[in-house]
Order: sequence, then C-alpha cells, then structure tokens
Amino acid sequence: MKVRILGSGTSSGVPRIGNDWGVCDPAEPRNRRTRASLLVEHDGTRILIDTGPDMREQLLAADVAAVDAIIWTHDHADHCHGIDDVRQIFHALGRPVPGFARPATLDALKERFTYVFAGRQGYPPTVDAACLPDRLVIGGITIDVVDQPHGRITSAGLRFSVAGAAVGYATDFHAMTPTMRDLYTGLDVWIVDALRYAPHPTHPDVPTVLDWIGQLRPGRSAFIHMDHSMDYATLVADLPPGVEPGYDGLEFTP
Repeated sequence: MKVRILGSGTSSGVPRIGNDWGVCDPAEPRNRRTRASLLVEHDGTRILIDTGPDMREQLLAADVAAVDAIIWTHDHADHCHGIDDVRQIFHALGRPVPGFARPATLDALKERFTYVFAGRQGYPPTVDAACLPDRLVIGGITIDVVDQPHGRITSAGLRFSVAGAAVGYATDFHAMTPTMRDLYTGLDVWIVDALRYAPHPTHPDVPTVLDWIGQLRPGRSAFIHMDHSMDYATLVADLPPGVEPGYDGLEFTP
C-alpha cells in the first residue's frame, strides 16, 4: 500500500490570497499547501479522498489520470468543490466513478451538485454514488470508517488496511471519541489534522494532537490541514521523533 498526501493545507491554503504566508517561509516549498486530500494505492487500485478545489493540480502533480473510487469525508467546500473535475476521470474510465460518503454528506453533495450524480440536459452522471458503510473493501484495500465530531456536523475518519499494514486518516474533527480511539489504535501511520498551535472550535491544535499521539502510539504521524502559522522548518525542529509536518506530495509505504 502507498498513500500520498495530495494536499496538506487548511481551507484557505498556504499562502492565502494576497500572498499571505503568515509565519511560513516562502522559500521552503513544503510550506506551499493545497487543500487537504489523500490518494491511497495498492496493486493497481487507486482511491481518492475528497475532491477539493485543488484536485486538478494535485492529480497532475501525482501523475494520476484516473481513480477507481472516491470517498468524501464531509461536504465542506475545501473538501468537495473541485468535484466538477471528476468528469475527466469519468472520461478516462468510460463510466461513472464509484463514489462513497456518509448519508448526510451524500445528501448534501447531491443537493449542491445534482448534475454530477443525476446528469443534466443529456449529459450522463459522472459519479455512481453509494452510502459509505462502516467497512468497505475496494481492490484489496479494507476501509474502516468512524464518524468524527466536526462542529455541528460529522466527518468520516478512515483506516486503510492491507496485509497487516494500517494507515489512519483523520481530518476535520475537534474531539476524540472512544470509537475513534479504537479505530486509530495500532496504526503504522496516522495522518492527522493539526490546524495550528492555538485552540480552534472545530479543529484540533498541536498540543492536543501530540497528547493523542502519545496515547495511541502510531508508528509515524504526519500533520495535515495546517494553516499559515505552521512553518515547516519550525515544526521539524519542535516536534518529537516519529511526528512530522506533512506536505503536498509526501508518500508513505507501510
């Protein structure tokens, strides 16, 4: 199994519009962050997690022309508003792309992007949608799912397993439930939201995430969904062994 962080940034990306880098060094390419997304691959199967506004650039950078399935974690704009570019994957496959989301997320996506799921004016749908169950197997990749509190909604937390290797993906949440704790125990790699050092109402902060890492003890951990207060080199110097700032294009092969 190989996982690639396609995007490691928060909803506004880094830099923000106005060339606002915050404290991030613009000379460090790993500080340039597109919106959060992940690619999971195994034995020719590719699964895309979320279709944010930077999806086209992310798949071009990864040299990926098609995926076998899409999973949406939730319906916030930075995780789904690149959905129109799924049509190119539809053309590459020659059929609608299998897409999965929890029921509330799927309902919201269908309402906002009806044409993607139902077609329009003679154009076919580009996604063949289904509700995301608690466990799903796609091309030999087992995906276990947990609902995560994220403000007034929930997001889907994911665990990918292949032949004893396990990677967790936890974006857009603000608290650790017992069910989440069970899902994220025994991981080789945990890719986890760590927005900033200061507290935030709907995303975890760095001290809280480090506490969870100390409890869950994954083999390696990588931060994602980081804002412009999270300079790459500063984080590398500050974080404990086994914990690193993720960046666009970072790959793991557990």
